[in-house]
Amino acid sequence: MPRQSVPRLSEVIAALENLWPAERAESWDAVGTVVGDPDQDVTRVLFAVDPVQDIVDEAVKLGADLLVTHHPLYLRGTTTVAASTFKGRVVHTLIKHDIALHVAHTNADRADPGVSDALAGALDLRVVGPLVPDPTDPQGRRGLGRICELDHPLTVRELAARAAERLPATAQGIRVAGDPEALVHRVAVSGGSGDGLFDDVRAAGVDAFLTADLRHHPVSEARAQNSQNPQNSQNPLALLDAAHWATEWPWCELAAAQLDEISDREGWDLRVHVSKTVTDPWTAHAASTTTPDSMGAPN
Repeated sequence: MPRQSVPRLSEVIAALENLWPAERAESWDAVGTVVGDPDQDVTRVLFAVDPVQDIVDEAVKLGADLLVTHHPLYLRGTTTVAASTFKGRVVHTLIKHDIALHVAHTNADRADPGVSDALAGALDLRVVGPLVPDPTDPQGRRGLGRICELDHPLTVRELAARAAERLPATAQGIRVAGDPEALVHRVAVSGGSGDGLFDDVRAAGVDAFLTADLRHHPVSEARAQNSQNPQNSQNPLALLDAAHWATEWPWCELAAAQLDEISDREGWDLRVHVSKTVTDPWTAHAASTTTPDSMGAPN
């Protein structure tokens, strides 16, 4: 058996950039390496959704040399990394313990496979193509979101129950807008915030859309369009709203498996881990004890 080598950070980052090229990120995004010495050795890598202090502390305890997160640390820039700020403390902890931080955000969303492929896989859905194709991909496989098919139809209620069972548990769970008993044959999925994709979802002709961060007005307008369009009234679009973190966490397992494969191919002495720390910001949920009909209008 050939002797394994310890890769440098620059080598691991080059492999990650090959999976998720920075130029495929949205123009507003902040991806790439945030801190780290290109010449440092990397023996352990931790994948997580959020670059928050709990995750950084986990990386320290694990002895990781590299933390890869989906969400950026500084999306809109900053003028300080003082440890008196919570993001500055993250930076100080990383540097103090020689831990690099690399971010793959919208470039991982658009990738093939990407964030929405991992979400579809977690729900046992068969991907048939991107929801919003990347025009630079001649094969038509990259892009935002995914259009999927079910092996056999499920009701909206059953699909929501599957999502609640398969995705990481959060306080929110799964919210549904639409008829719970309607049948779903085709479903669109998009990890993270997805209510900006409603036009694409309607054009895809799917029965349901599962995403996160659905807001009141876009959902209300989507349901109103269903009722006013005779074509949609026969099979109105159902909406399933999961927690943002939960829809993106499956990508961490996918990404870790991709790096593991590269490590084996390159003969690297590298250990890859996925954080199971829940960084969804919501911590509790109180179910309503009255129905809208029984409580009446607010004063």
